[in-house]
Amino acid sequence: MTLVSLIVLLLGYNYLKGSDIFSNLNHVYARYMNVEGLDNSKPVIINGFQVGKVSEMVLQSNGSILTRFDIPKSYKIPKNTIARLESTDLLGSKAIVLYLGNSKELIENGDTLEAQNKKTLSESLAPLQNQTQALIVRMDTFLTSLNSVINPNFQRNIDKSMTSIAGILKNLELASKQINTSIPNLNNTVKNFDSISRNLKNNDGNISATLKNFKTISDKFAKSNFDQAVHQLDSSLKELNLVLKKVNHGEGTMGALINDKQLYNNLSSTASNLNKLMIDLKANPKRYVSFSVFGGGGKSKKVDSTQKP
Repeated sequence: MTLVSLIVLLLGYNYLKGSDIFSNLNHVYARYMNVEGLDNSKPVIINGFQVGKVSEMVLQSNGSILTRFDIPKSYKIPKNTIARLESTDLLGSKAIVLYLGNSKELIENGDTLEAQNKKTLSESLAPLQNQTQALIVRMDTFLTSLNSVINPNFQRNIDKSMTSIAGILKNLELASKQINTSIPNLNNTVKNFDSISRNLKNNDGNISATLKNFKTISDKFAKSNFDQAVHQLDSSLKELNLVLKKVNHGEGTMGALINDKQLYNNLSSTASNLNKLMIDLKANPKRYVSFSVFGGGGKSKKVDSTQKP
């Protein structure tokens, strides 16, 4: 009789406590500040697999919502598991997603898990939306300013600038083509330079010997009595200059011959008369020479000195 009374008392106590000792479910709790989109019978999920469902939500005095969800006792849930409220679709429906902890202690009936709220898509995009709206306002201001700046004259200047840029690009293209055309010549030039460099390298000994010979000649020339030769040449030039001065002043035979005008005239007249005599001699030889072929006593005629040639 006493045993029956104890059993009835225990059952009554558990019933008043809200637990069913014959149930195979663990009643687990979590406190959320916002349960928008969460209703009774919403799923409790682990890695996309439903392990329970929401059974009750009660508003507390501090504004939080005490949410109860039931999980079969067959699932071993660590006590440090996190119960996060997350959206399950784009319409705003929510579920409780359990992120298992690593504690060795498992939950029991009536335990409370740590609760978290995951931001919805709209809540996540709210900052971006605000930034986008601010950017739109700035773009509107910029476009308004740009519209006031861009006038027909400005557009014409832009067109001219674009035309100039197009011309520059065309010139660059032509220059590039010319460079491409000149590359073979450049390659040949480089090859010639390389050939010259190899020749210089191969004839390094000859070049060194030539430079050594030039150095020897230069040393000999430096050691020669060059100053004395220059001095002798200067003395000779001075003496020649002195002779020329004497000739110009009529000194000596050469000076008299060059500077005496009467002597020059006499010599000129004598030369002229001699020239005339030679001409007459060639024209009238018998006038000056007479002889007999047979030796007949012919005598030379006396030349008439008064007869003109």
